Amino acid sequence: MYSWLNVGSLLLGLTALVIPVIIIARYKKTGNRNQPVLYGASMCACALSLFFQICYSDHLVKIKDWSALSDTSEAVVSGALNLLLGTILFNVIALVICYGKKADKKQ
Repeated sequence: MYSWLNVGSLLLGLTALVIPVIIIARYKKTGNRNQPVLYGASMCACALSLFFQICYSDHLVKIKDWSALSDTSEAVVSGALNLLLGTILFNVIALVICYGKKADKKQ
């Protein structure tokens, strides 16, 4: 049952990274409509993904599987850092593309 936390974390992490790409692709068709909801969904997916990893690490501590913790901790930390930075970067790029042009037209 706890192994599903890793699967859920992976799927939510991919979702967090794909949503900004969808925002950029939809921008040309629909404009800025409903995009704040998608930015929030991307950040929530990232947060849930990281929370699932924390829950899985907590499970390993509770069952005292120290070898699994020591084997995977470095990969979990680097994966979490990459997910967080990637999600922030992709969302900032989407914000600049979608709202930066609007500011240029007003000037």
